[in-house]
Amino acid sequence: MTELRPILAILVSAAAIPVILSLKGRPNLREGVTLTVAFAKFGIIASMVPGVLGGTEYGFVVGQFATGIELAFRVDPLGLLFGLLASLLWIVTSFYSIGYMRGLDEHAQTRYFAAFAASLASAVGVAFASNLLTLFVCYELLTVSTYPLVTHDETDEARAAGRKYLAYTFGGGVAVLGGTVLVFVLAGTTAFTPGGLEGLATADPTLARAAFALLAAGFGVKAALMPMHSWLPDAMVAPTPVSGLLHAVAVVKSGVFGIARVVLDVYGTGTMEQLGVGLPLAAIAAFTLLTASVIALRQDNLKRRLAYSTISQLSYIVLGLGLLHGQALTGGLLHIPAHAFMKLTLFFCAGAIHVETHTDDISDMAGIGKRMPLTMAAFAVAAAGMAGIPLVAGFVSKWYLVIGALSLDGGLVFAAALLVSGVLNIAYFWPIVYQAYFESPEGHDEKPLLEGPFGGRSEVRADGGDADDHAVEGDVPDPQHVDHLGKHREEHEHHGGPPEGGWDDRGWRGGESTWFMLGPILTAATLSLLLGTMPYTAVFLRIVDTIVGNLPGVTA
Repeated sequence: MTELRPILAILVSAAAIPVILSLKGRPNLREGVTLTVAFAKFGIIASMVPGVLGGTEYGFVVGQFATGIELAFRVDPLGLLFGLLASLLWIVTSFYSIGYMRGLDEHAQTRYFAAFAASLASAVGVAFASNLLTLFVCYELLTVSTYPLVTHDETDEARAAGRKYLAYTFGGGVAVLGGTVLVFVLAGTTAFTPGGLEGLATADPTLARAAFALLAAGFGVKAALMPMHSWLPDAMVAPTPVSGLLHAVAVVKSGVFGIARVVLDVYGTGTMEQLGVGLPLAAIAAFTLLTASVIALRQDNLKRRLAYSTISQLSYIVLGLGLLHGQALTGGLLHIPAHAFMKLTLFFCAGAIHVETHTDDISDMAGIGKRMPLTMAAFAVAAAGMAGIPLVAGFVSKWYLVIGALSLDGGLVFAAALLVSGVLNIAYFWPIVYQAYFESPEGHDEKPLLEGPFGGRSEVRADGGDADDHAVEGDVPDPQHVDHLGKHREEHEHHGGPPEGGWDDRGWRGGESTWFMLGPILTAATLSLLLGTMPYTAVFLRIVDTIVGNLPGVTA
């Protein structure tokens, strides 16, 4: 069905960019425009949910790149899954951004909100692209529009992280373009087709595998598959709302979404099995999810620990896609919203802790539950879900993944990897929650995984190699002059850890922070619980079931 709504969903936030930039001197009006546009974007996309679930696809053709290749957008169930998620969480993050940016009195706030609008326009373009070339264009626009957010701090560390981000993601984009050209040569089209393109099933197997490798590697950069992952922890230098939405939802999810498009709508599960490319993809994902979980154990900085957790959790999605089984596919696709809700909660909590206490290192957080009880309660809920504890979103998606893996010959090793990763999630999240509520700054015990010589802060660096190595003994940055990644920053007088006399007791009524931050934290945590207890009511499982049900030849 030809409709304006797919293109309107993209243009509504794109059109807001000049308006936001024109309101530089009027912050209340600027934020009002941001929130209005966020709600409008979500409303447009949500209005298409009933039709898509009923079998209708909404499309709009802008023009042609060349003969036979259109610049076109289409809302199908897979695109709806990503678009609905990104637009919903933009609303939550917009409220949080107001509290965070004003709480720190950040510079260049107008540029920040304008770049966010551009990023969401690009992300929804990725979601609704109807062919590989349109997807590639929006994928690259997402890189460009998020660069100002990654480098927002304008420090040397931020600029270095931005250069690394561009190098990795533009390199991945070149691979995607090469794979797209090869697919067009082999199949005569790049249009997304449930079950895959017929031309690839009969093409030269070597060339078809080469095209798949280029596409998987290109999208795998933003999906942070190892060894293409190192840009993500460095990008945590960005403000926490950026880390939350773009690095737990839009940017990294565009990578796994691209892999999903390739697996389901370019190659199809039948051709994937015929070419034998599913198992290597699953193996890389299993290696990444285990290795990243182990590295996360060594991170003392909270945001870096969350970054390596993200690398691990993204590979759950890729693993489900690589297994090519109905339940594994369901689990992998459902983990897109599940991980987004949980990880957004965790990043929001880290940001609130930073804004209110300027504390960034886990080793300084003993007893912080007294100062920030609601924040740490939300953190505990999301952390439990990341480990796959029942009643939170992560349990539902991981249940499908494990059952799908066990249904396959040789799938036991993948099921074991999932279970081991869950244990590692507990190992690196539980000490944070435990010391927040059950220890005091004066009496907390040494955590071997953080402070011992085999993974801590003395002989082996806790941050996995990103710490400042000082040649002169005692040449340590003053803790009052560090930024939100714990790095030396003279122009800000930040400090970490409890004040003299211990943490204040703020109670459970919200006195720990502004409600511009507490509200989004509790909303994201509630969404995690809703998806974990009523996945069909939350609509995302219904969308995923529709996606998998439309795939020909997939074993349920």
